Amino acid sequence: MACSTNALWAGETTWFCCGAAWGPCGSAGGGACGNCRSSAYHGAWPNASQACWDITRPDLCGEGGIARRGCGSVMNVRHQCSGATVCISIADCGPRTKSFCGEALCCGGTCRTNRVLDLTPAAFSAIGSLSSGMLPVVITE
Repeated sequence: MACSTNALWAGETTWFCCGAAWGPCGSAGGGACGNCRSSAYHGAWPNASQACWDITRPDLCGEGGIARRGCGSVMNVRHQCSGATVCISIADCGPRTKSFCGEALCCGGTCRTNRVLDLTPAAFSAIGSLSSGMLPVVITE
């Protein structure tokens, strides 16, 4: 899996469970792509498909330009505050952006708003503490 530095999006990320039990997660389904695992560097993207978009509706929070990136798409996620990065592949649909419009996380005088990415616990813990629950991130591909 190769990650690049071409700008894609910026916003907030949270974490979610999928696949077999791992770390803080019990067993859960394999996500929209069928292969999602909490122990892998996977993510959920709000525009993985039209059906996904219809559920997540980031446009209702002003995030209408999010590009379609389906199952297996590769992204680099950088924690805005620490600079830590993780390379992920998309394995699910989410987050439900429309349910969290206006949330904001800031550091260094720059704020990121709206949940635009969910990471598995393995991917999230590679760039931040699971106990924080949410991180401001910059996403490249």
